[in-house]
Amino acid sequence: MGFFDFLTEQIAIDLGTANTLIIHKDKVVVDNPSIVARDRMTGKIIAVGKEASMMQGKTHKDIQTVRPLKDGVIADFEASEQMLTLFIQSIPGLKRRFFKPSLLMIICIPSGITEVEMRAVKESAERVNGKEVYLIHEPMAAAIGIGVDIKQPKGNMIVDIGGGTTEIAVLALGGIVCDKSVKIAGDVFTNDIIYYLRTQHNLFIGERTAEKVKIQIGAATEDLEVQPDNMHVQGRDLLTGKPKQVELSYREVAKALDKSIMRIEDAVMETLSETPPELAADIYNTGIYLAGGGSMLKGLDKRLSQKTDLPVFIAEDPLRSVVRGTGICLKNIEKYRHVLTK
Repeated sequence: MGFFDFLTEQIAIDLGTANTLIIHKDKVVVDNPSIVARDRMTGKIIAVGKEASMMQGKTHKDIQTVRPLKDGVIADFEASEQMLTLFIQSIPGLKRRFFKPSLLMIICIPSGITEVEMRAVKESAERVNGKEVYLIHEPMAAAIGIGVDIKQPKGNMIVDIGGGTTEIAVLALGGIVCDKSVKIAGDVFTNDIIYYLRTQHNLFIGERTAEKVKIQIGAATEDLEVQPDNMHVQGRDLLTGKPKQVELSYREVAKALDKSIMRIEDAVMETLSETPPELAADIYNTGIYLAGGGSMLKGLDKRLSQKTDLPVFIAEDPLRSVVRGTGICLKNIEKYRHVLTK
C-alpha cells in the first residue's frame, strides 16, 4: 500500500448499450439507462440516465436524446465520456470528497470487440480520471457473477443477452475456449415490436412504448404456462393520423420476436458445434446459464432448452450478474488478474 492509495477509489463499470451500472464499495451505486439529452445549439448536456430516458421521443428541435453506445461499443465518443463523468460524479461516496480521486476501474466489454473499439473504451475511461483501467469480457464477468468457478478444468456455457449484443461463450480454466457475439439483443427485440404493430395494426409507437410492451408481455414462445394479461398499447394511427389504442396479446409479441430468437438459437447451436468434445460432455451435465436483461423474456429458457436438449438456468438477478462479476474481480484483483486485459 502506497502513501497515496487513499486518493484512489475503485469502481467496477458495466457500460451497456441499454443500461450502465457502477459498483463502488461492493454496492451498486449507479443503475441508469445509457442515454444522454443535450442542447443542439450549445452541445451542453441537459440530462443523463433516467431523466434523459423520460425525454426520449418527446423532445423539440433544440433538444436531442443520444444513446452513446451501439451494439455494446462506443458510437458517440463525446457523449459517452460526458455520460460516464456525470455517472461517476453522482456516486454518493465520491460526492463528499474534497478533491477528485484518481480511479482504478474494471470495465466490461463484449467478447467480439475489435482493438479500435477497445481503445475507445480505454481512452474514455482515462479521460474521466481513470488511473488504472482494466477490461474484462462480458461472458467471463457474467459467469463470475452467477457464481461459476471459472478456474476449474470444467466447461461452462454462458449466454448473455444484453441491449446491443448477445454474447455466447464456453469457458474453462479461466479462459474463453470458443465464443460468438451476435448483434441480436434487446434493441432488436424492441424494433421487432415496433415493426409488428406498424405492419399488423397500422399503429406507430415509439421506443419507450415498445420497451414497455417487451417487459410486460414479451414472450419467446406462444405456449407459456403462466400467461400474462393482454396489454393496451397507445400510439398514432398510420391511416388517419389520430391517436389510437390497440389490445395486444403475448402471443402476438412472440410472433413478432420469433425470427430474432431463431437467430440467437442458431448462434448457440453454432457455438456448441465448435466446442471440444470433453467440454461438450461437461456442458451436457451443467447445462447453459442465461444472463442479461434479454434472458428475462418469458419462455426463453424453455425454448432454448427444447432446441439444445440441455437444461437452461436463468441467473438469480440477470440484469446485474455482469456488474456483480466485475465487482468480484475488483475485490480480488490478484486472483482474477489473468482474466483482465490491461
